[in-house]
Amino acid sequence: MKNIFFIIALLGAVSWSTAQDIYGEATYFSKASIDKSWMEGNREMSAEQRKRIEENLKKASEKTFVLRFNRSESVWKEEVALAAPGQGGGWGNFMGSSMGGEKYKDMTTQTFTEQRDMMGKTFLIKDDLPVLDWQITGETKKIGNYTVVKATAVKKNDDLDMSAFRRRRDDDKKKKDDDEATKITDMFEKDDTTTVTAWFTPEIPVQHGPAEYGGLPGLILEINANNTTMLCTKIALNPENRDDIEPATKGDEIKQAEYNATFTKKMEEMSQRFRGRGSRRN
Repeated sequence: MKNIFFIIALLGAVSWSTAQDIYGEATYFSKASIDKSWMEGNREMSAEQRKRIEENLKKASEKTFVLRFNRSESVWKEEVALAAPGQGGGWGNFMGSSMGGEKYKDMTTQTFTEQRDMMGKTFLIKDDLPVLDWQITGETKKIGNYTVVKATAVKKNDDLDMSAFRRRRDDDKKKKDDDEATKITDMFEKDDTTTVTAWFTPEIPVQHGPAEYGGLPGLILEINANNTTMLCTKIALNPENRDDIEPATKGDEIKQAEYNATFTKKMEEMSQRFRGRGSRRN
């Protein structure tokens, strides 16, 4: 254990003198592994439909984010490409804006503010940051020019963390009567917890990281959790041009648990309406 802290202290010593006046922008590539087994053996799906679905899933599973940070604050935001004419909106846009938005984190107060849109309404989620009991292993490797140290923790999965869900293998046993809409929770199951692996660099001595992660003695450059990997691909420290790091202010304030419950209710209502239209066509 003494060797672990010696490594951290040694790596961070050079950078620590500038930590009081630090600004950085880190770009992350996020890739999720999506279960596509539900398409296997589906005779009603044409090869063209399958190809289109796989392309959409690939787009949804591969994203680029930018983390802007100073010593105690950060803003995490997705870089969204401009949609082609006629491709905006729809189900994918609803899911994206409802389940993720610009996230501001204050490591001094251990709180976050995240702006999300749901069906034309803007919410401002304000809550405490999740606290993880990080275990620093001392294992090191290189990410770009930075030496990173491995740490692990077990976290409780958020109700809306889609990477924690997987399709039930016993769907046939859980089907409802035809006159009752199938709930999302009947189609999928979710692990309550997951082991998170983080790689952080004491050479950038701030406690920030991608998404909701942080709290380690150095910037997190890589996160592996559930079926998702977020890897830092570029870092700019103390650039000449700097953006403000501050929370969003527009939206109805709400706690995370309350927002999750509202989102789940809306999803169930949409599922019932979709099921109802399908029944009328038969």
